[in-house]
Amino acid sequence: MANPNLNSDPLYLKPADREFENTIRPAAIDDFSGQVQIIENISIFIKAAKIRGEALDHILFHGPPGLGKTTLSRIVANELGVSIKETSGPVIEKPGDLAGLLTNLEPNDVLFIDEIHRLSTVVEEYLYAAMEDYRIDIMIDSGPNARSVQLNLNPFTLIGATTRSGLLTAPLLSRFGIKSRLEYYDALTLGNIIHRSAKILNTKITSDAADEISRRSRGTPRIANGLLRRVRDFAQVLGNGVIDLGITEHSLRALNVDKHGLDEMDNR
Repeated sequence: MANPNLNSDPLYLKPADREFENTIRPAAIDDFSGQVQIIENISIFIKAAKIRGEALDHILFHGPPGLGKTTLSRIVANELGVSIKETSGPVIEKPGDLAGLLTNLEPNDVLFIDEIHRLSTVVEEYLYAAMEDYRIDIMIDSGPNARSVQLNLNPFTLIGATTRSGLLTAPLLSRFGIKSRLEYYDALTLGNIIHRSAKILNTKITSDAADEISRRSRGTPRIANGLLRRVRDFAQVLGNGVIDLGITEHSLRALNVDKHGLDEMDNR
């Protein structure tokens, strides 16, 4: 049977997995490992926006799942010192849903839309004016009584995240002033992430064990942390609680994770 804990698609994360991810997510930009150029650029953009007292320009984070798009979005809000409201494309079913989100934003707040490529065409078109002019026009009533009402919005930053940037329309794409593609992580960076996560979990791990987990994580922190969580279970039940190379190799064999980080489902 395939191991559901290794699925890197956020749609398959169980509530317990989301809680685990939230526990180990870095909250400050200095604690984020990897994506060096993106971090350097975002740091400059944040500082510039704060100097001017303006809302940060809209940001699009795109790339494969599990690389830190949501984490980076929360970090941006933290570094700006503003609140973040989170939603996803499929949840915003009608313009009224979007209006409800936008009108509740305080000045310079962040609105994070995950899976932004799944916004409906109607909702997306309402978003254009909000992104460009901080206003939204909504229709009230229908038929002969229909009328358009313009709502002025506080300046805000929209952060969109997608694993399928090719599905974004040109008009929406052009309204993001900052576009950053997240890349897969190298083994060294993943090893550092694993050590950090183990420390947060109050779990001892040897360097060779962390290296072994990182090699089988397919360049993806979410997979690395998922494997760490499962190997920790084996270490606590079958060992003395310390994650060493022996217990790591045993655990990964039991989980049917091969040397390439592929499990049964991947190998079908």
